[in-house]
Amino acid sequence: MKIRYKHQRFQAEATKCVSDVFQGQPKHDGSRTFLNKFGALSFDGFGNLPLVLDNESICENVRGIQMAEGLKPVEHLEGDGRTFTIEMETGTGKTYTYIKTMYELNKLYGWSKFIIVVPSIAIREGVSKSFETMQEHFANEYGKRIQFFVYNSKQLSKIDGFAGDSGLHVMIINTQAFNSSMNEDKNQEGRSGDAAARIIFSKRDEFGSRRPIDILAQTNPIMIIDEPQSVLGANKANATRKGIAKFHPLFTLLYSATHREIFNQVYRLDAIDAYNKKLVKKIEVRSVHQVGS
Repeated sequence: MKIRYKHQRFQAEATKCVSDVFQGQPKHDGSRTFLNKFGALSFDGFGNLPLVLDNESICENVRGIQMAEGLKPVEHLEGDGRTFTIEMETGTGKTYTYIKTMYELNKLYGWSKFIIVVPSIAIREGVSKSFETMQEHFANEYGKRIQFFVYNSKQLSKIDGFAGDSGLHVMIINTQAFNSSMNEDKNQEGRSGDAAARIIFSKRDEFGSRRPIDILAQTNPIMIIDEPQSVLGANKANATRKGIAKFHPLFTLLYSATHREIFNQVYRLDAIDAYNKKLVKKIEVRSVHQVGS
């Protein structure tokens, strides 16, 4: 059975709100090249071109989007100035929307490296399945396919494919793969933490004596955090946040229906909006009354 996807106006609007944040950023047909100098192996890699917009220009773009969307405009960029919040009610196609956003950012600005961080293996598998089922739909719409893979500490060669090709690439990773601890950085391998989660931060013989995180960081990926209230947690100094920073993201996009923290919000589709647009089903509650005995 073939799934057919319908274009939804609100998904296109959410996508445009994100892409408009970077209005004024020049488009480049190719990604930034870098020479991998880690370990015994070396090769030419491809990464996202840096932002040329200053904070003032980005803030002006964000304020314009917020005023058009009925959101309270920020006086200055919040947080690190490179994190943007998208609120979408559950069941309105959040995964579809951020895949479409990747294609638009690639089309408008030439950025091609993305990493999706999810809070659990179950969600990771769901996101991967979405990429698989939507592949043909987006290929027909944009004329190209996203190359995607799920990070696996036993298949590190896929990271070379991610960094060594100029095409549109996505890596999907769950927090357990990198947030146990920064043991290798602290040279404390004896502390608690899953061994597989530490591989990304350690030099591996099977990876040319390189650290996977170094290669990924060289690409300056755009990070998409799916359900950030679960991924990032409440502790602002936790291992997950420190781990994400080590990817050296170009910028970060937060997608959820229930954000714990909001930075530079550019789109909101809350429960009331979703219901009014008839995007989710109404739940009716019938009272129970006792009659007689």
